[in-house]
Amino acid sequence: MTANPTRVLVLNSGSSSVKYQLLDMADGARLAAGLVERIGEETSRLVHSPLATGGDKRETEAPIADHEAALQAVAAELTADGLGLDSPELAAIGHRVVHGGQKFTAPTVITDEVLAEIERLVPVAPLHNPANITGIRTAQALRPDLPQVAVFDTAFHTTMPESAARYAIDTATADAHMVRRYGFHGTSHAYVSRETAKLLGKDPSEVNVIVLHLGNGASASAVERGRCVDTSMGLTPLEGLVMGTRSGDLDPAVLLHLSRNAGMSTDEIDTLLNKKSGLIGLCGDNDMREIRRRIDEGDEQAKLAFDIYVHRLKKYIGAYYAVLGKVDAVAFTAGVGENAAPVREAAVAGLEELGLAVDAGLNAVRSGEPRLISPEYARVAVAVVPTDEELEIATQTYDLVSA
Repeated sequence: MTANPTRVLVLNSGSSSVKYQLLDMADGARLAAGLVERIGEETSRLVHSPLATGGDKRETEAPIADHEAALQAVAAELTADGLGLDSPELAAIGHRVVHGGQKFTAPTVITDEVLAEIERLVPVAPLHNPANITGIRTAQALRPDLPQVAVFDTAFHTTMPESAARYAIDTATADAHMVRRYGFHGTSHAYVSRETAKLLGKDPSEVNVIVLHLGNGASASAVERGRCVDTSMGLTPLEGLVMGTRSGDLDPAVLLHLSRNAGMSTDEIDTLLNKKSGLIGLCGDNDMREIRRRIDEGDEQAKLAFDIYVHRLKKYIGAYYAVLGKVDAVAFTAGVGENAAPVREAAVAGLEELGLAVDAGLNAVRSGEPRLISPEYARVAVAVVPTDEELEIATQTYDLVSA
């Protein structure tokens, strides 16, 4: 065995997909990355990028029956690059697990007891935790000798005070059914808040940051001195900001109204709010680039969708400013946050009295690097910080097993 193995394989197992990256934590280098999708369907697809060699991306289409077959296919691709799962350089496998409830507040080495607890949380994460469990069990079968680590989306948010985490419903009912605000995208919020502090030349314990993770799924967090004190997603990833296909905040009586007056079933309402709402429900598109193109052509429906999206975003910036009392930076991240300059400009517009402003020239620059887009005179920094959830999972995994 190698004295100090430094490689970590990061796995993100979905219901019909597996995303993966192999990183060397000695220098943070990405050695390989890829995606297996349409698992269990008639034709599955595997895309593999051999980053260590700089070779061409490899793509294959063939039936892949289940997650075990998917991971075996991934292992074969890595072996072809000289990076097989049997390598003594491999220190651990890090798994993204969406829901860790209240119990898991940090990355955790996976044991039978840990798996049982992740399974107990399936009722509050029915789409995600079962797929995560399948990925873990499959990886354990392939490398039973290797540490397997769960890194939870919810862990970063477990520092929220009860005043932020509790819903105002009967306490006994809430406790019996695990009803509370958990928050998600935690690895991204942790990484971006830390990188924002670094951009300001300060330690995370010295700054308060509002992080806006804006992708097809979107969430905001209030991070006080490195600890999350509030976040927009709740029991599920449905609460909060307007998203690509999710409604975000909604009067809960809307569900009762649709059930009683439209005759909609629970499943129909679930589909409506998670898959047919948000931007796609408002204007038929959930791609911000397409929405902006339509706005430029005078499409009023697209403009209204954009305005609703920004209005909700601005409300959360103001709310979290109030929660924190003092804000050092607002950081935009993820697909929309990193690339949609009009969203950043509109979200901050009119907040000059709060010390927020965007420099049009700096905002227009496209870059893959963390950067400030606020003018020098602004009291609150506005930043664009590319997220890196795979690196965060790998870092947390490696730090745990090497300790």
